[in-house]
Amino acid sequence: MSSRSADTASHAPTTIPAQRLPTLLLAAALSLGSAAALGFARFAYALLLPAMKLDLGWSFAQAGAMNTANALGYLLGALVFPRLARRWSAGALFAGGCVLTALLMAGSGLTASTDALLTLRVITGASSAAIFIGGGVLAARLASARPRDAGLVLGLYYGGTGWGIVASSVLVPVTILDAVHGWQFAWFALAAACALFAAVAIGASRRIERAHMSAAAAAHAAGATSAPGWPHYAAALAGYGLFGVGYIGYMTFIVALLRNAGMSAAVVTGFYLLLGAATVVSARIWSTLLDRMRGGQALAVLNALLAIATLLPALFTQPWVAFVSGTLFGATFLSAVASTTAFVRHNLPASHWAKGISAFTIVFAFGQIVGPVVIGWVSDGAGLARGLVYSALLLAGGAVLAACQKALRTA
Repeated sequence: MSSRSADTASHAPTTIPAQRLPTLLLAAALSLGSAAALGFARFAYALLLPAMKLDLGWSFAQAGAMNTANALGYLLGALVFPRLARRWSAGALFAGGCVLTALLMAGSGLTASTDALLTLRVITGASSAAIFIGGGVLAARLASARPRDAGLVLGLYYGGTGWGIVASSVLVPVTILDAVHGWQFAWFALAAACALFAAVAIGASRRIERAHMSAAAAAHAAGATSAPGWPHYAAALAGYGLFGVGYIGYMTFIVALLRNAGMSAAVVTGFYLLLGAATVVSARIWSTLLDRMRGGQALAVLNALLAIATLLPALFTQPWVAFVSGTLFGATFLSAVASTTAFVRHNLPASHWAKGISAFTIVFAFGQIVGPVVIGWVSDGAGLARGLVYSALLLAGGAVLAACQKALRTA
């Protein structure tokens, strides 16, 4: 072997990781946006729900309506995103959503009016959609720059929601004060954490846009490229819609179920911490599945596992069962979201990624609108456990539908 070849061989092992690490770090930094959009703005509400329900005299249906309002805003944001994307870049919409979400979270701590809170939840949902879709497009671009790690990059972005869940599980219990409307202080703490996470995520989004400016311009120039319409992936969309209904029932009411079962605040906090930690590590667990499965198989597998995780605490009330359920659910549910972006990336041209991700986000939002109210209504009449049984059945149905989705193009 020549000296030049030997020199190349000696540098190869260090060059590849050096290129890989910055990509993964950028994905992790960008993921703090999803932590703000879902971990803080959506899921932290489950920790606040018992205190707010007691203080404001809500029924479970009213409590669920708060997440329905958030999902309605999410739907509206997803519907208008493709039009906004014609005028502003994905990075600009992502940054705008991050800033607005932090401000709205603070606003939720300034009122005890149910109507005002509903309005704020709607607007927060719209700003969260801008974060999630814009970030999904940026993550897909980043994944294309590192095809070998594409599944891991997407998993890291969506799994970042777990950081928001972990932070919420620490912040909320210590900031709900024993005072009139003491839950309001928790909203302020979440807003501060949201602002901090947003600052890091916005910096990452700007770096990705600068690095991939030429690729984005090429995709825009190729906007006329033909792509399969949504009827071609209707089975995946339907399966994802049922995922939206089923998973949000669990995330909205699981804390209330555990508290009603007599579990202490420490056990519930431990459960939520474990769920968040499992979400963070889920990127590594499912990355290969997201890379290899080009049809709806990945979503089918993940929906089926989520059905099991949701059913467990409905049937058994022991703390260890709750921890198993939380670990399995946390390690799975955001990868189901990542699987749809992976599907779009595998099957649609880059110029149609924003439209494809928006289509999945729209059906996801429809599911989340229906889920909290329907599961809350069932829970009011038959108990929280029965509500989670229905959630599990819907997730199982979503698995069946997703399994029917074939890849739209070969590798």
